[in-house]
Amino acid sequence: MRFGVLGPVLVDGVEVAAPRQRALLAMLVLDAGRIVGHDQLIGGLYADPPAGAANALQSQVSRLRRTVPGLVIEHHPAGYRLVAGPSEVDHLHCAGLLAAGRAAQALALWRGPALADVDAPFVPVARQNLTEVLIGCAVAGGTTKDLRELLAQHPLREDLRAALMRSLHRDGRQGEALEVFAQGRELLADELGVDPSPVLAAAHLEVLRAQAPHRGVPAQLTSFVGRDEDLRRVSKWVRDNRLVTLIGPGGTGKTRLAVEVAHREPGEVAFVDLSATTDVARAMLDGLGVREAGLLSGGPVSVEERLRAALAARDVVLVVDNCEHVVEDAARVLGSVLASCPDVRVLATSREPLGITGETLSPVTALDDDAATRLFLDRAQAVKPGFHADAGVVAEVCRRLDGIALAIELAAARVRTLPLAEITARLDDRFRLLSKGSRTAAPRHRTLHAVVEWSWDLLTDAERDLAARFTVFSGGAGLDAVTAVCGSDVDTLTSLADKSLVEVVDDRYRMLDTIRAFCATHAPDLAATHARWFLQRAQQAEPHLRAHGQIEWLARLAADHDNLVAAVTWATCHDVRLALELMAALATYYWFRGLRTEAAQQAEAVLHACGETPPPGHEQEYALCLLIAWPVATGDQSARIRQADALLDRLVDPPRYPIMTMMWGMALGAPRGDSQVWHRRNRLLGGDPWSAALALVGDGLVARMAGDQTAGADLLAQGAAAFTRIGDRWGAALAFNQLGEIALARGDAAGALAHIERGRGLLDELGATEDTAEAVIGRAQAALLAGDLDGARTDFGLALTLARRAGALVVQAGAHLGLAGLARVTGDYATAREQCDQAWERCPGGWYGPDQMRCHIAVERGRVAQAEGDPVLARRHFEEALRRAEGQRDHVTETAVRAELAALAVT
Repeated sequence: MRFGVLGPVLVDGVEVAAPRQRALLAMLVLDAGRIVGHDQLIGGLYADPPAGAANALQSQVSRLRRTVPGLVIEHHPAGYRLVAGPSEVDHLHCAGLLAAGRAAQALALWRGPALADVDAPFVPVARQNLTEVLIGCAVAGGTTKDLRELLAQHPLREDLRAALMRSLHRDGRQGEALEVFAQGRELLADELGVDPSPVLAAAHLEVLRAQAPHRGVPAQLTSFVGRDEDLRRVSKWVRDNRLVTLIGPGGTGKTRLAVEVAHREPGEVAFVDLSATTDVARAMLDGLGVREAGLLSGGPVSVEERLRAALAARDVVLVVDNCEHVVEDAARVLGSVLASCPDVRVLATSREPLGITGETLSPVTALDDDAATRLFLDRAQAVKPGFHADAGVVAEVCRRLDGIALAIELAAARVRTLPLAEITARLDDRFRLLSKGSRTAAPRHRTLHAVVEWSWDLLTDAERDLAARFTVFSGGAGLDAVTAVCGSDVDTLTSLADKSLVEVVDDRYRMLDTIRAFCATHAPDLAATHARWFLQRAQQAEPHLRAHGQIEWLARLAADHDNLVAAVTWATCHDVRLALELMAALATYYWFRGLRTEAAQQAEAVLHACGETPPPGHEQEYALCLLIAWPVATGDQSARIRQADALLDRLVDPPRYPIMTMMWGMALGAPRGDSQVWHRRNRLLGGDPWSAALALVGDGLVARMAGDQTAGADLLAQGAAAFTRIGDRWGAALAFNQLGEIALARGDAAGALAHIERGRGLLDELGATEDTAEAVIGRAQAALLAGDLDGARTDFGLALTLARRAGALVVQAGAHLGLAGLARVTGDYATAREQCDQAWERCPGGWYGPDQMRCHIAVERGRVAQAEGDPVLARRHFEEALRRAEGQRDHVTETAVRAELAALAVT
């Protein structure tokens, strides 16, 4: 949940209507995550506390919980605590952003005066404290408008006045800045009888020292869009450092950002473009507007000496653009200037660092979705007035263009002649699409191809070779993968990173899609090497996924998820044996990450490529693919079940991947009492701790479905403990969720919630979206059982959202079924029937999970019909459910349905 006090008090954007509850919530939010004492709360709420104030406080807390569903307020002996993290509370988030130097973002969180709609004894002090935070944000990153408004409210705050003066000064408005100082000096003398403080006096001196207007900074023909925070940060760094270098790939907007910073810099600024020259010193002299002769008294003088002489006594900012193709000479000349000219500051742009001691690097990265969308719309409306488009579609176009400013501007220019849908469709051939730019731009900036080609031509042969080979990766790669698959050395890779051909994020390297598309035209075919390396990685990881290293290894594989999918996809078309080995090695990863639907789609494709029979020597992998594929299979799957059973029957030893045994048991459902199939499953269980824990959970599920809830619960509890000991969160979550279902069947809502929440917490650690959605459905059912209809509705909706995100049809069906039960309980029978229909539509046919879901849907349809007074239709639905339960050997559901039929006969 999101909590706000920087303006009216809000929870998830909604106001709390009752004034006393609003005040209570505000106090808890101000100390979110900490216990607020009873006395503090009572004193803050009541100017004159009533008799029985403690009971009154308890009553207010209870009402607040009911008013805001999902709000978690813990009671402690000492007081109450709102459970919320810093990122969920606007004033804490604001303080964090301010501390991190992101003042503009912090300021954007303010919606008006703090606690604007609260009137209680605690408010004056709290509002004063929050106002100090607001002023800190404005001083560090506020606009001129922000500072003027705050200064009008706090005219004696000298820090605000000094910040406003500096802001006006940066905008070239020195006269206004001096007027603000004069007003402040007069006000301080009249009101307090004091002179300006050193802070205000220093700001005054800065304005007085302002020199001539800017020199040589190019005027811009378009508005500056999307890098306001970068502009503030770089402007500050240029004031505080001698050398700041903007680095990043071509087209990201380094030059434009440097120009905008230069326009806001007071004093003398010179702009030097190195793109068309190799004589760095002479270009700098030209940028300064200085003639070569007459600088020294006599004797032969070099260009570099003339440059240093010209700058020796000048307080100037040099903006040196496009250093990458002369980076060594630029570094040498600028290093010499900075060492001998103490009042010179340099703002450089380059695709790689200059490598000078004291250099401050400021990466200019891709525009975020919001900024990129604004840039596209701004440039599109310039060439086609009145242009409008769906922001989501525009954002997707910008994402596919990597947020590269030049690419976005080129694409926006095409809306004059092409519909947006046509532009989107042609992005796969982006270099042809974006081949027309401004005739006045430098040749390397006229087309997207030219931008990337400029960078390519600056590479060494070894760097070009690695850049081409690197394109085999999808979504980037770690150092070990790059060196192994590409046959590269570390120095060449880091050199590509320095030259902005690849990005480094944490411990991974990635290439923008635009650069990747260019480099791929020069790439050798490394797909087979890539697929086999990632097979080895998956095989290496699999045992760790079932032990204490589970989280670490899941994260490693998740980071390479795109590479794993690409490996399977390539192998499916070119090497089915390799594809089978990959799917088998990844089964545990997919299952534990809650990606069963995605895995099933891949497995189905692999089976289609293989044909009806497995390749010799790959029977086990083929059988595992059959088991993985069932969640998306349609039609009668009995033949596949028999085929998998026959293949597994040939196994003498436990399978290579123990997950196969679990998936086999789940696909077959509950065994008959003398089932040889179940005996074979037990025979194939390994002797390792994970398989032993799995056997406990499997036996618990069998006992539960056979109707022995007590034995089932005992075995499941043992299984949960066993999985916990070995470090497998997924197995433990499976057991806890089943224990929650047993508690639900017994009518124990509190016990069910405890088990389900414990399981859900483990699934959150795994990032298992599909399984988490199932757990949220369980939590909703517990809320429904406890009579918390709003909580149940919220959780069923959340589960549906998560299941849709994962593409999990059966889980979506479960959420719709839960909403049907909720509608029935509230008497909305039409909605209940509609939700049952939607649940049914989302059940692919032919295997255990969906067919079991159809059984439950039939039960709910029967209950709806019975509630509507149609016993004939109710009986028909209950009898269908009974047939399905008997077919699944689900004795729990069978018993429940027989009870429904018996009750129907009585009525």
